[in-house]
Amino acid sequence: MRGTTLIKFCEPERLMVLIMPMKIERLDKILANMGYGTRKEVKLLVRTGVVKIDGEVVKKSDIKVKPDAAIITVNDKQVVYKEFIYLMLNKPQGYISATNDKMHPTVIDLVPDEFVHYETFPVGRLDIDTEGLLLLTNDGNLAHNLLSPKKHVPKTYFAQVLYEVSDDDITAFEQGIILDDDYKTLPAKLQKADDGYLVTIYEGKFHQIKRMFEGVGNKVTYLKRIKMGGLPLDEALELGEMREITKEEMDKLWI
Repeated sequence: MRGTTLIKFCEPERLMVLIMPMKIERLDKILANMGYGTRKEVKLLVRTGVVKIDGEVVKKSDIKVKPDAAIITVNDKQVVYKEFIYLMLNKPQGYISATNDKMHPTVIDLVPDEFVHYETFPVGRLDIDTEGLLLLTNDGNLAHNLLSPKKHVPKTYFAQVLYEVSDDDITAFEQGIILDDDYKTLPAKLQKADDGYLVTIYEGKFHQIKRMFEGVGNKVTYLKRIKMGGLPLDEALELGEMREITKEEMDKLWI
């Protein structure tokens, strides 16, 4: 269907398909969003005649374009337009899950230069001493859906604790743990694994896993998130490394 974009919203128990008109954007905004400089710098760039749309040189930066349909080139190199970006980070210890912090480095400090102009933010948080899977994006809708208490997106962690876990502890996790503020968590799954334990929770309360173990008289000594929804952490990613996730991996978030 010409002039439209087909968008599918897939969730565990529903499929919604909408026909949306293609977004029209100013050329300077498109190029600025793709990292070619500020609006002012892009304006000067366009004036030099190195920008083409569908093979034709343009000299006005305020021209409106359908970025998903037009072929935009700069110095004869095609601009691959992306409105949103989705990154998987293997978060190391010592970094705050925030966009800025006066006391500590943040996960944004780990974003490679090629992705900086997207102005990503972390989806949820991992504690400063927790490692593992953290998503960064500039898509607010995705972040809202993943973090919404109504969605109950599962998150799985590998934990090492001070004392051996008992069968009673596993049962207590299955029934929900009453935390130090009298909040009772949703049922969680606790199981033994090599050199530690796997914990799957369906919500994201502050320091939740640490507080759940404290609720059964134990203490977490190491914690790493290894899965979100059906999306596992890429084991090839070293601590501090990140990469874009694929369309297939995006779909796994809702499994």
